[in-house]
Amino acid sequence: MMLKFKVILLIFLMTSSYAENEAYVDTEGEYETIDDSLFSESKKSSSRNGRLFFPYQHSIADSIFEAFGKNGINKNTADYFAFLRDSYDLPDGLKSPLLEYDFVIIGAGSAGSVLASRLSENRNTTILLLEAGKPEMLLTDVPALAPYFQATDYTWQYYMEPQPGVCMGMINERCFWPRGKAVGGTSVINYMIYTRGRPQEWDRIAADGNYGWSYNDVLNYYKKSEKADLDGYEKNPNRNRNGILPVRFVPKRTKLIKAFLQAGEILGHPTIDYNSPDQLGFGHVQVTIEAGHRASTAKVFLHKQKKRRNLHILPEATATKVIIDPQSKVAYGVEFSRNGRQYLVRARKEVILSAGPIASPQLLMLSGVGPKNHLISKGIHVIEDLPVGKTLYDHICFPGTIFTLNVTNVSVRESAATTLSSIVSWLRDGDNDLATPGGVEGIGYIKTPVSDDPDEIPDIELISIGGSFVADGGPTGSKAVRKGMRIRNQVFDQAFGPIDDTDTWSAFPMLLHPKSVGYIELKDRNPFSHPKMVGNYLTEPSDVATFVAAIRHIQKIAATEPFQKFGARIYPADYLPCRSYQFDSDAYWECAVRMLTATLHHQIATCRMGPAGDPQAVVDPELRVYGISRLRVVDSSVIPRTVSVHTNAPAIMIGEKAADMIKTTWSI
Repeated sequence: MMLKFKVILLIFLMTSSYAENEAYVDTEGEYETIDDSLFSESKKSSSRNGRLFFPYQHSIADSIFEAFGKNGINKNTADYFAFLRDSYDLPDGLKSPLLEYDFVIIGAGSAGSVLASRLSENRNTTILLLEAGKPEMLLTDVPALAPYFQATDYTWQYYMEPQPGVCMGMINERCFWPRGKAVGGTSVINYMIYTRGRPQEWDRIAADGNYGWSYNDVLNYYKKSEKADLDGYEKNPNRNRNGILPVRFVPKRTKLIKAFLQAGEILGHPTIDYNSPDQLGFGHVQVTIEAGHRASTAKVFLHKQKKRRNLHILPEATATKVIIDPQSKVAYGVEFSRNGRQYLVRARKEVILSAGPIASPQLLMLSGVGPKNHLISKGIHVIEDLPVGKTLYDHICFPGTIFTLNVTNVSVRESAATTLSSIVSWLRDGDNDLATPGGVEGIGYIKTPVSDDPDEIPDIELISIGGSFVADGGPTGSKAVRKGMRIRNQVFDQAFGPIDDTDTWSAFPMLLHPKSVGYIELKDRNPFSHPKMVGNYLTEPSDVATFVAAIRHIQKIAATEPFQKFGARIYPADYLPCRSYQFDSDAYWECAVRMLTATLHHQIATCRMGPAGDPQAVVDPELRVYGISRLRVVDSSVIPRTVSVHTNAPAIMIGEKAADMIKTTWSI
């Protein structure tokens, strides 16, 4: 009966719009008055008023709906189950937060959730954790639904500024940069991949003058969180079984991952724990999943801790400014907006920005900390002239190396995951296709022939998919992955229409160390405007050459006997702008990469860490903002160099490390 109840609830959650949960009531007169002249009406019209919806057909929901349609369930039914979302009620019956806390943390994402959890371990320390997004709910638990949530209110709908020659196949030829807007941040919408980076990369960061950030230093904090269960790898000295963050292998595998690993060994890539510091190689993907369900940082670091009386968590509260005394340059408070009103809360000890690599630099600049001339041009009083947003690195990938197969039912296909029995199986056991993070099954690190790095550091990560992005197609398919990337329908249909919803294999090459550098600026001084995000993708020729070399290596993998058992053949995608190039020529692949340029959501360095005297540094090695007292940045924006990582695990590590730094500073 309980299982049937969960399925029926799932129907309602997947087929309904989501009403706002307005349990929180503000009390008049408790906060200082704030000038609201900058808060334009445009922010109201641009929001969805808290309603979560999917802008395209949802095949998993449809399959459940059809199975239970006879029970009178209506797709347009209002959401009567909003109470199923996680709740973060303030303790002791409080209807509004206090006027003052020891620490105010902006952003309950991968780093902020960890930081709030660790600082609140001391009962005498008070913490307010502000988050612009909503709490999680049942659907965010489903790993396979990651691409769906990139089109909902659980995501900041960021777009890179138009750049000629990249993302040409995307809607409006613009690159989509979704970031998590939820308690749990991007860990609620990402693909849950757990990677740490190579020892040499962290040692280089330390060698630049960032004391305390060598590989051995950060390894201690990776291990502190980790609760690994990896078929024996967890017994290695660089892993930990006793933390609280689950790190697992994906419970469901296709035959294609075996072929990927066997092919890697043929080409000299051993099957290993790819997070091991000892060597490069291929391995089964490691993910933050437990029992087939997503393990977000909110679930891991806040759910059991939220009843602490000294930890106040306030969802749907958007920070708009850090309050800094312009004379003493001491940060002492935060302005935030909630339910259309603006408030100010004070911090006795520190204000901490954990809003992520886009919102953290934006908030610093809105608060008067940033490039002097840029802030003046936006009418912002300059408190500290720092190179905020001047450096931005991102990991981009190419999803278009797709191989057709001459056998059926060997790859992940959405049509196989949308049966009622499959959904019930996931609810019960968490061990089927719904537990796969977008079909990702393996990770491989390679160093291409064009790399000029003298150390054994990869320049490409290969992400092996138990299928490809055609797996979400067909007459009943949601097409969620391609739409999550914002690929135009006509581009997809022309390039891949003939193989839509067929058995395929693909490997995404991810560019680990781009030479191309972007930046972030403000568009205006309205805190509800998205910033101006410039990626400068592929502006350096070496980045293009690395992609082409990676595609050649993927072709070598597919040419090995393990893949030839399945008849793997590269599919000649037909892109209209690329027709002047011979298929499979280097020029064709450059054109193809420029058509389907996709971010992996790993922006870094916008609040770059560096030693005193570093002209590019925004924060010091203890993450304190230069020139401003009692203000830190604790998230992936501080990472100063490109690292071979998906940034969720490093952000968690940064939260762990920052918590110890702050405890030391204040003798907590």
